[in-house]
Order: sequence, then structure tokens, then C-alpha cells
Amino acid sequence: MREPLSPQRVETLRTWFQDGIPFNRALGLRVDALARGRAVLRIPWKDELTGDASRPAVHGGVLSMLIDTAGGAACFAMLGSDDDRVSTVDLRVDYLRPGPAADLVCEAEVIRLGNRVAVTRARVHSATLPSDDEDDPIALGQAVYNIVRR
Repeated sequence: MREPLSPQRVETLRTWFQDGIPFNRALGLRVDALARGRAVLRIPWKDELTGDASRPAVHGGVLSMLIDTAGGAACFAMLGSDDDRVSTVDLRVDYLRPGPAADLVCEAEVIRLGNRVAVTRARVHSATLPSDDEDDPIALGQAVYNIVRR
């Protein structure tokens, strides 16, 4: 079992990811949960997220952003200082099925953390479909991040 984050660290990261990053704020990103090495992020649905109006389906860039941001949040939740930095080195996204016009939830977990590199896995599912939707994700992702500890 992973050591829990302090309430102060959770609030610092929540505030930074929701309000401190302008792009996240524009998409309405919400932090549903944070634990050491794990993050659950949500983007509430709005019509501006549509990529294919004939379905309608969410734009793939929204999915990749959510996977990247959730992975980064999971990395930050492993680090102890507000001065530490995380930057994306590589991002792979497997788009498995069209994302419905509904809230999107991404769960990301750090699977490896070294002195300078972290690797995460993530899955995106719809928040409004039945709970078994978690077994049928919209997208899966894996990312590599550069870690700078200060």
C-alpha cells in the first residue's frame, strides 16, 4: 500500500492542476482523486469538445491531453517539493472507440519512478455509462516523463 499524501499536498496539487494551468482551466478539468503515484481527473462534457459532429464524439486531442495531464499529476503526487518539475518525453495513446458526449474520467498510475524518469499508464472512460464501462475504455495511454528534483 502506498503512503498517503498529506491533505495540504493534495490541495496544493488540486489547485495547481485545476486553476493554475490556463489550458486545464479552459477545459474545466477537475481533480477527482490524488494519492501517491495515482491521479483521477475529469473533464466535464461541453459541446466545444466535439471532434466529429456527425457522431458526436470527443476530439482525440482532448483524450490525449487528459491522459498526459493525469500521468503528470500522478508523477507530481510521487514527488515531495512544489519546486520539482515534470515534463513529458513520450506519450502513446491508443484510441479504442469513439468518446461519447459525456464527462470523461482518466485514471493514471505511476508504474516506474527513477531519479530522472517516470513511466505511467492511464485509461479513459465515460463517467455517465455503467460502471462496467471501465472494462471497455475509450482510450489507453502510456507516457514517459522527465523528472527534475529541486
